Amino acid sequence: MIFFCVAVGAVAQGSGYLLITDFVAVNSGKDVAYEIQSVIDSNPNRTIFFPDGEYLVSHPVYTPANPGTSVSLKLADFAVIKATGEWTKGEAIIQLGGKDPANDTHHNGSNYSLEGGIIDGNGVANGISINGGRETAVRNTSIKHTVVGLTVKYGVNAGSSDADITGINIIGTGGTDSTGIVLEGFDNTLTNIRIGNVFTGVHVKSSGNVLRNIHPLYYSDYTDFQNSCGFLVESANNWFDYCYSDQFAIGFRTTGYGHNYFHNCFCYWYSPNGGTHTAFKADKGFNSTITNFKAGFKSETEKNIVLSVGALDGEGSIENLEADNVKPGDNTYKFYLKDATVFGRIIGLFSLIFDLIANLFK
Repeated sequence: MIFFCVAVGAVAQGSGYLLITDFVAVNSGKDVAYEIQSVIDSNPNRTIFFPDGEYLVSHPVYTPANPGTSVSLKLADFAVIKATGEWTKGEAIIQLGGKDPANDTHHNGSNYSLEGGIIDGNGVANGISINGGRETAVRNTSIKHTVVGLTVKYGVNAGSSDADITGINIIGTGGTDSTGIVLEGFDNTLTNIRIGNVFTGVHVKSSGNVLRNIHPLYYSDYTDFQNSCGFLVESANNWFDYCYSDQFAIGFRTTGYGHNYFHNCFCYWYSPNGGTHTAFKADKGFNSTITNFKAGFKSETEKNIVLSVGALDGEGSIENLEADNVKPGDNTYKFYLKDATVFGRIIGLFSLIFDLIANLFK
């Protein structure tokens, strides 16, 4: 047993990692937030390794953004950092770049990261936030039981955060306030992410983001289901590729006039629960470019809508659309088809006007 423990320590130290368990007791059942923070603050420019086991924290843990004091956190596959006790609303368990702010990519230590393990919000806390710095990476991490899984805050480079997030699995709390990812900072790249048990899959408030192979899935209790949304986009100039909205009432929704790009994206409904299913909703005019889009509605008997718009304007276009079980009379999308005939555009226009008038009397 002694030899095994020494061997494990030797492997971590040989890899250049600082073992957190040399300073913090794992599986103690006690709050170790202060101890973890002390190790971070006392060991600049180190990769801190968390072996398998549970680490309870009663308040956020902050890593520095300043290259001179930054650290990277590396968790073993079954290392769990878990929230305990009362939490201030909106506080994340791990806040990368949450102290010693800096806008610097030129010096060693600027490209810090969090990799691996499990961040468990215990139903009360948010998971991970990127508060400052630039080009921060989060990789191969599971985020469980969180109100908000991951937040990228307004970046230090005139709003640009340039985060690189990949291989993430997020499970929310199932409440109407539960969101998988919130992007406030600009110019981020997100790839290969699965999200479940949330009301909103991805909430994009910024621009210049690339999202590829993102799959949010709704399986909550259908409270206020009609407002659930896979991808909620409030801004312009974002690129979505192979993004899949699964069982949300609204697959993709834009709230303004900004131009966004959706390529190889799709929606699917495997259950008739919840009422209306809308593949794409533009609260104002439709002003996005959609190519190779698939809408898989459950059956013709439901109220299936390919495209819902809030205004008779916008220069959006739809090319190569495939939709199963489209409800008869749902023609609004035809007005925006790139290869639409004149007759098709007329039908789409009349359908669009009819829908807008009908909405006024709801």
